[in-house]
Amino acid sequence: MSLVDLIAQADERGLAASGLACLDRCVPLLGGDDEVLRPLWSSLADGGADGDAWGARLAKARAELDSADLSADPVSVPAPGSGSGAETEAEAAVSDEDRAAALARRMLATAPDDPCASALRAWADACSAAALQIHRLLDVAADGDGPLVAAERRRQVAVLELLAGRGAGGLRPALEVSTEGRRVLRAVVSRRARGRS
Repeated sequence: MSLVDLIAQADERGLAASGLACLDRCVPLLGGDDEVLRPLWSSLADGGADGDAWGARLAKARAELDSADLSADPVSVPAPGSGSGAETEAEAAVSDEDRAAALARRMLATAPDDPCASALRAWADACSAAALQIHRLLDVAADGDGPLVAAERRRQVAVLELLAGRGAGGLRPALEVSTEGRRVLRAVVSRRARGRS
């Protein structure tokens, strides 16, 4: 089943886990530690995306990551190649890492405080697209779906399939899938940083 179909058919817990897993894999771009989103995973295990527990834990995560500020909103960050031919000065001033970090901040900032199926579905869909774009920006391939993007797509499918097949029992393996992806992205970010120094 395709990623789009899996998101369309997911229940509230699956949608919340899908969006959360995408965000969790991108935490290295936000400067957070690996455990910062763990309370949100716990709220899903405790009873799904319950409004009160989810909202309080989401607010805490936002405060810890200091990313509720959308000053680096990806909407205002020029996409690569958006100029007419040659790279514009604005594009040149914004690195792929900056674009990727802005997309990750947007994922956290737009997470629904009071989750319901419709809000979670929109968020999960947006997180899926943003996470793929983040991996595309940081991929070694010049264009198309390189290995980093292909691996991210597989992880997104795996998380949704685990939740669809096992319900709450799929949360632990879904978290493991996300943890693996976070390690990969952290290594990529570190390698790119070393390359610039």
